[in-house]
Amino acid sequence: MINRVLIRLKLIQIVYAYYQNGNKNLEAGEKELFFSLSKAYDLYNYLLMLMVAVTRYAQKRIDAAKAKLAPTAEELNPNTKFADNQFIAQLEVNKQLCEYAANQKRSWNDEEDFVKELYDTIVASDIYKEYMAAEDKSYEADRELWRKIYKNFICINESLDGLLEDQSLYWNDDKEIVDTFVMKSIKRFDPANGANQELLPEFKDEEDREFARRLFRRTILNADYYRHLISENIRNWELDRVAFMDVIIMQCALAEILSFPNIPLSVTLNEYVEMAKIYSTRKSGSFVNGTLDGIIKVLKKEGKLTKN
Repeated sequence: MINRVLIRLKLIQIVYAYYQNGNKNLEAGEKELFFSLSKAYDLYNYLLMLMVAVTRYAQKRIDAAKAKLAPTAEELNPNTKFADNQFIAQLEVNKQLCEYAANQKRSWNDEEDFVKELYDTIVASDIYKEYMAAEDKSYEADRELWRKIYKNFICINESLDGLLEDQSLYWNDDKEIVDTFVMKSIKRFDPANGANQELLPEFKDEEDREFARRLFRRTILNADYYRHLISENIRNWELDRVAFMDVIIMQCALAEILSFPNIPLSVTLNEYVEMAKIYSTRKSGSFVNGTLDGIIKVLKKEGKLTKN
């Protein structure tokens, strides 16, 4: 699940904190990087659990209505299509998700106000009304409902963003990327797999884990060389006048450019320039792009840059 886009994002955050905190312990910094990545995987599981929590809340509402002293005919014979959603029934018993919930002791039980708010938003939507009125009772229709719900009401949800930020500082910048992983998981669910449906693994393979470890170490251990390259290629500027975040972003980018010959230059440049636009100053994107481009030309001319 943790892809290289997320690894690069976490790398910049951890390297920035590494220098800001004055803690120059390489092992501790590496440990913090992997802990931060593991928290993104926690968020992935937690958001999967949210869909189950909303469905359980729907069933709770049905049961409460039936238990009234004088329930209406509609309350005694409700439309249970949403509560009986087949995709959610499969997700609820998923072995990996159940194991995660048991080990992490994490649930949505203490967030019923938000679950209710989300449920009410869903029920008021045309997506819900069309689903409940449709005669299609297939698994595919049930799964598609939750794909639409997630895209429209969970991907963009200010209340949820605030709730997640209160729970973990590590989740501040993770959700947008993690949402794509959840959407991918919804599409991959197959009823034939039952409770054994595979969720996305924390790392796709050992190569990505090694990418994170090696990139962090190269960024820190070769910092003097990378900053020398930056200093030599910024026109009319002293290095200490450049935004510190820009320096960190270029330092990380140079570590990737010089340490991973199989990664195309265009991929590395695009990723770090985009992060400069988001996490640094208004002009940082063009500044980082121009500076790195100049360094690359010098390295190529000197025969110090090899790309497959």
